Amino acid sequence: MCHLLEVHRSGFYAWLKQPESRRQQEDKKLVGQIKQFWLESGCAYGYRNIHRDLKESGISVGKHKVYRLMKQENIQSKRGYKRHKGFKSGLEAQAAPNKLARQFSVDKPNSVWVTDFTYIRTHEGWLYVTVVIDLFSRQVIGWSMKSSPKSDLVIDALLMAVWRRQPKTRVLVHSDQGVQYTCSDWRKFLADNNLEASMSRRGNCHDNAVAESFFSLMKTERIKRKIFDTREEARREIFDYIELFYNPRRRHSNNNGLAPAVYEKQYNEKLLSV
Repeated sequence: MCHLLEVHRSGFYAWLKQPESRRQQEDKKLVGQIKQFWLESGCAYGYRNIHRDLKESGISVGKHKVYRLMKQENIQSKRGYKRHKGFKSGLEAQAAPNKLARQFSVDKPNSVWVTDFTYIRTHEGWLYVTVVIDLFSRQVIGWSMKSSPKSDLVIDALLMAVWRRQPKTRVLVHSDQGVQYTCSDWRKFLADNNLEASMSRRGNCHDNAVAESFFSLMKTERIKRKIFDTREEARREIFDYIELFYNPRRRHSNNNGLAPAVYEKQYNEKLLSV
């Protein structure tokens, strides 16, 4: 039969082993790349975001082709976790005025701290992360990670900051107007530790831009699109980012290109030399 069709026997068997056309082979390779980006997103991405990832990595392909291949392979965004519903604001009568007023540049440590919290997705549920940042160097001086966004989440982070810094004078502590920051426990902790409250105006995230910027940086540089298997895994990753990279090593434009801890060290050395 091979002779009648004028096909060489070796060529016929080679065709049997690899009958796919070049286009089919290219599609198979593309499906592998799509699966890679989909898995990196924690199986959360649909075809639009997958197309953006492919484009950013230098792979030229149409959005509709990505949609077709994902549908063909039954690759779709999995919404095992609903989007976080957010938090209610605290009582307006218990909110402090915005004393910081977006004055984000300060000339010495322990004069203004800013604080906020975010949430990280894991397959066990949300992990809530609070940080306290010294505006002088942008150093994270306190942090807390818990499975619940109750008031002890934010108070524990502030407790760490007080314990670490031992401020000798009154410190302005700026936050938003969330219920965690307007509750009686928070207000009592501030009063007991010579701390003064300042709060962003309602619905104005730019009033606390430094804390917002830190979380954006952390998620871009370390968390990315990942969904952690456990809260403990997420805790380890966030601890590593804050204490082993961001504070001691990550260069910051506000600090003349120096890492927060290095910038403060130079400041303290200059004070001693005077």
